[in-house]
Amino acid sequence: MTDREPTGRILPGRLLPGHFLRNRFLRDGFVKVEGAFARSTAQECAALLWEQTGCDPDDPATWTEPVHWVGGMAQAPFAEAANTPVLHAAFDLLVGAGRWAPRSGLGSFPLRFPHPVEPDDAGWHIDASFLPPGARQYRVNTRSEGRALLMLFLFTDVAEADAPTRIRIGSHLDVPPVLRPYGEEGTSIFTVAKEVDEASAHRPLALATGQAGDVYLCHPFLVHAAQPHHGSRPRFLAQPPLHPAEPLRLERPDGAYSPVELAIRAGLAAPPREAPTLGPAPDIG
Repeated sequence: MTDREPTGRILPGRLLPGHFLRNRFLRDGFVKVEGAFARSTAQECAALLWEQTGCDPDDPATWTEPVHWVGGMAQAPFAEAANTPVLHAAFDLLVGAGRWAPRSGLGSFPLRFPHPVEPDDAGWHIDASFLPPGARQYRVNTRSEGRALLMLFLFTDVAEADAPTRIRIGSHLDVPPVLRPYGEEGTSIFTVAKEVDEASAHRPLALATGQAGDVYLCHPFLVHAAQPHHGSRPRFLAQPPLHPAEPLRLERPDGAYSPVELAIRAGLAAPPREAPTLGPAPDIG
C-alpha cells in the first residue's frame, strides 16, 4: 500500500454536481469538503479545546500525553462548524434530505500531541454506533443503526507528520459481509476487529490531511486508524457521527436509496475481496 492524497475533494465552500459526489463516495467511501467551515471558527474551537486539555499552547513542556480525549462541546463555534450550508447540502446528497438529524455541537475529540510514546489506539477499525438495552458495549450492524456518517472535522492544519487519520480507500465495501452473520442485533467492533482488518488489508491508503476548516465525510463502515504524531504542533480534530433522523433501510420498494445505503448493498452483493463495478469516477480532485 502507498500513501496518496485523499480523493473526492470538494472545492472550498461549494459542492460539485451531485453525481460526481455520489460516485466518489460510493467508490472511495469518503469525500473531503475543503473549507467546509470558516478558518476563524476553527481557531475559536481550537482555543476552547486548549482550555479543556490543561496544556499551554506555547509551552511544549506541558504536552505530557500523546493524546487528550475531550467529550461533547456545544458552544456556539462548534454548532456553527457543524451546520454550514455546504455541509447540509452534502448531508442531503449522501444521506438523503430529511433523513439526517442536525447536530447542536460536536463530540469525540482525539487531540494528538507530538510525543515519543506510541498511542495505544492506533489499530484499524470501524466505529460502533448503537447501544442495545441492557448491553455493556456499543455495537454495529449491517444497516449502521444509529450512524449515517462518520465525520472528521479539522480544527488545525494537518500535514502528513501531524498524525492524520489513516483511511483504507474503498474499505466500506469490505465491511458489510463481515457484519452480515450478526443480523439486526449486531456485534461489538472488538468481536470483528481482526476480520475487518484482514478483509480490508488489500486497500490503498489515504491520509486525512488538510487545512483548518476542512471536513471529511465518511461512510460509517470506512476502515480507519490513528497513528503517532511526528510533527511539531498538536492536531485538533473531532470525529462525531451524523445521526440518522430515520433508520437506514437496505430494502426500499421505491428504490430511493441514499449513497450510504447503496454502498452497503453493493458490499453485501460483491464477491469476497472484490469491489462491485460502480463505473469510472470523473477526476474532480
